[in-house]
Amino acid sequence: MNQSSPIRYVEPVFRPPSEADSLILPVTDGCSWNKCTFCEMYTAPQKRFRARDEGEVLDSIRRTGESGGDQARRVFLADGDALVLPTRRLLAYLEAIRTQLPGVHRVSSYCLARNLRRKSVSELTELCDAGLKLVYLGAESGDDAVLARVHKGEDFESTRAALDKLGAAGIRRSVMIINGLGGESLTVQHAENSARLINAAQPEYLSTLVLTLNGGGARYLAAWPDWKALSQTGLFIEMERFLSALELRRTIFRSDHASNWLVLKGTLGVDKERLLAQVRTAIERPDAVSLRAAWMRGL
Repeated sequence: MNQSSPIRYVEPVFRPPSEADSLILPVTDGCSWNKCTFCEMYTAPQKRFRARDEGEVLDSIRRTGESGGDQARRVFLADGDALVLPTRRLLAYLEAIRTQLPGVHRVSSYCLARNLRRKSVSELTELCDAGLKLVYLGAESGDDAVLARVHKGEDFESTRAALDKLGAAGIRRSVMIINGLGGESLTVQHAENSARLINAAQPEYLSTLVLTLNGGGARYLAAWPDWKALSQTGLFIEMERFLSALELRRTIFRSDHASNWLVLKGTLGVDKERLLAQVRTAIERPDAVSLRAAWMRGL
């Protein structure tokens, strides 16, 4: 940590791609669940889960404001699941951001579905009114068998309930699905049930990334030893099945994460046929589309 920095960071620091220009404000370290076999973001010893001291966070906000924080327009509450914190504490942070960083017009955070079970819609509405406008929720899959295999700790209904609560409170939802998470054996139900979840929730934003097992994926394979990865074509076929089953009114869709072979961008449903045409071309004539080089892919 730079001693002159008003914010103490514990590396590595993660945030969604769309928060690249945001002020990253840690209110917790690590992830309170941290059992998903596909995720190694918070497995380092220094990322062991803990809530940050309230006084430290409030002091970081104050010092940031005093050192030129009026330039900040967006704030991302880190680490893995800020909404695990009590509503009162989150409201205190949002009020401090409003007063100390007056230029901020949007606060966002990651969210685990499980952390909304104890929060009412009225509490979430309070948070929205106080400035929490966007939440990133990693659904990963809408299929219960896949979710159980990867130790997500959620199922279709618990994820849907969380997304419905956020929507009822007026908080915009950015949902992520992992292409290839079910491997060869569960690819069909992974695609179809993930689409069923998204159709039920009608989130404002939807993104996909491709499963990437860093370091050989020891945790993943220990829990699922007979798992077999999808080929590049298999990933495209799964994506085609997923997109085909989506029935969305107006959801901004992005499949442009660094892990993706094929970059897709559009609004669902108006761009559904165009996106499907791109995927079908990648399946039938991969040489006719622009794919990301293998060395450029990663997390």
